[in-house]
Amino acid sequence: MTHRGRTARTRITPEGGRLHDIRDRPGTVSFVPANLPRRAIYEQADLRYSALWIHPNAGALADAPAVENALINAQEPALASLIDSLRLDLAAGCMPDDGYVEQLVSVILRRIAAADRTGAPRAVRDAHASLSATVLKRIEAYVEAHLRDAISLSELAGVAGLAPDSFARRFKATTGLAPYAFVLQQRMARAETMLARSGEPIGVIAARLGFSSQSHFTATFRRHLDTTPQAYRRAFS
Repeated sequence: MTHRGRTARTRITPEGGRLHDIRDRPGTVSFVPANLPRRAIYEQADLRYSALWIHPNAGALADAPAVENALINAQEPALASLIDSLRLDLAAGCMPDDGYVEQLVSVILRRIAAADRTGAPRAVRDAHASLSATVLKRIEAYVEAHLRDAISLSELAGVAGLAPDSFARRFKATTGLAPYAFVLQQRMARAETMLARSGEPIGVIAARLGFSSQSHFTATFRRHLDTTPQAYRRAFS
């Protein structure tokens, strides 16, 4: 995804596809399937772009739609927003949870698969049911027991006995939250309790809740509760 800069001219020819004679502009998105050769020429290129590499054998994406055709410099605001959000998190030093990345990539692939040859998205009908109360309790118990671990979307889907993409849609229909957002919500709730009731160092609390560092924990806590862990703890001292 190009997020700054432009080219005077871009000529791209995927193997077996038509020539794209265009210009790069901010917000344009391209997708090249694995093992698809292409020839590209960029004239007067002054670009800043983000590249997201998706392993073609990623198990968590087993039920994501197969995408065989290249998408070249399409204007896809939704895709651009998703990729830019991930880029900004990484640039700020916030390493997203595995479940968040898996679900984001799954959504990206579904939107690409729904695009026609001109790059215009087609509507995707996505009817789904809610999760049962029993399944939801199993998920809650699993998350509670594994807050210090990197909880992936595929793990939660396995607990529910569903394919990852189907689980993600049904979970959100039931709770109003994406799975990764629910996990983060539970971590924040546990963090509040630990900060208020224990004298453990904040770095230890961060590790117990699965954060990569104290700074990552602090940034996430501030983003969700509009205060720092230290300030929150002082309020209860």
